[in-house]
Amino acid sequence: MKKFIATLMMMAMIAVMLPLTANAQKRNRRNYTTRTDTSQVYKRPNIYQRHRNLFNIGIGTGAGALLGGLIGGKKGALLGTAIGAGSSALYTYKINPKTKKYYRVYR
Repeated sequence: MKKFIATLMMMAMIAVMLPLTANAQKRNRRNYTTRTDTSQVYKRPNIYQRHRNLFNIGIGTGAGALLGGLIGGKKGALLGTAIGAGSSALYTYKINPKTKKYYRVYR
């Protein structure tokens, strides 16, 4: 009986400690791209930074369609879609253009 209780206690301790040790050893390598000729590691931009233009235009188009639909029905939704897409494209490409920034992370 003592062996059985000791075994259960060991299994419980391993069950509690296993998730903690798994998180401690994870280095989140999918966010980093490496260069083979140097020892520098560059952080990969997140999904919003990579597709910022598409996100901004899509959100502006959706917001314009929603407001136009609430105000003017089907024709208002079409007009709001066009105005929202145009204004968000103007904002994205002319007023606040995208600049690529890569951060160096040293090992």
